[in-house]
Amino acid sequence: MEPLRTPSEAEIQAAYREGEDAVVKLFYETLGKMAERIQRLEDQIAKNSSISSKPPSSDGLKKKPKSLRQKSGKKSGGQPGHPGQTLKAVATPDQVQIHRVRRCRHCQANLEEVKVQDCERRQVFDVPPVKVEVTEHQAEIKICPECHQATVGEFLVGG
Repeated sequence: MEPLRTPSEAEIQAAYREGEDAVVKLFYETLGKMAERIQRLEDQIAKNSSISSKPPSSDGLKKKPKSLRQKSGKKSGGQPGHPGQTLKAVATPDQVQIHRVRRCRHCQANLEEVKVQDCERRQVFDVPPVKVEVTEHQAEIKICPECHQATVGEFLVGG
């Protein structure tokens, strides 16, 4: 789509010198080109994956169809009185990270030589990354000393 070009000042002055009809003609030509371009852009915006061959990823941030679920009137999340479920702290974690206090948060005094009074503990449970385990199956090949033919071991089904 070529960029929309409005008449230059020289073109407008030339139309003015030619008279009222030339100015009106220039005006309607320019207006027509603008209307045509606006229509093409509106048609382009109106296309989406449900009415054209465009992929859904090209639909942009338009509103998706709303869920058919009915509102219950309750707030989202756990409801009052519902017993929560949380992971219990373990006695021997895999790693321990100590977050040392070096300065007083209030007066900025140096606390590096001060004895630790107590420790607040929090445990984070991380699921280790999934690792693909690869098993190589090898079928033996042996030559028979009697008939001198090769025999290959059989692979298990699916192996």
